[in-house]
Amino acid sequence: MKKLPYEPPTQSVAGQIFDALLMLILVFITLYLPLWLKLAGGGTTTTEYPNPSWQALRQNSVMAAQWEKLGFSAEKAASIVGTRFDYSFNWIALAFTALIIVGYFVFMFVYSDHEYRDVIAERFGDDQSPRVR
Repeated sequence: MKKLPYEPPTQSVAGQIFDALLMLILVFITLYLPLWLKLAGGGTTTTEYPNPSWQALRQNSVMAAQWEKLGFSAEKAASIVGTRFDYSFNWIALAFTALIIVGYFVFMFVYSDHEYRDVIAERFGDDQSPRVR
């Protein structure tokens, strides 16, 4: 008996649209949730300049000229120049993130191996695909 070529199950257009929307929602949640829970973005630090001048802001004459072309005076530019992002680093958060990512990939590797073996067993029979679990 000749076996027919394997034909994977087809998915409807509605199912594909649902999957795409679900992925968009999951990506949005994944990117927004750490910000909402205050787990990302260390914030900013601000340096106050009581008498702002281009020299106090450490801006040379070329930089000052560019600021002025944009319509900023030293007083207006002081809040922008004085605001810096806080790049503090949390080793525990990094380790936790790495653990989650590695755990996810291990899970996907094991799960994919089981799915792969099931497809091979379905297509070629159990004698071609010994199960190792």
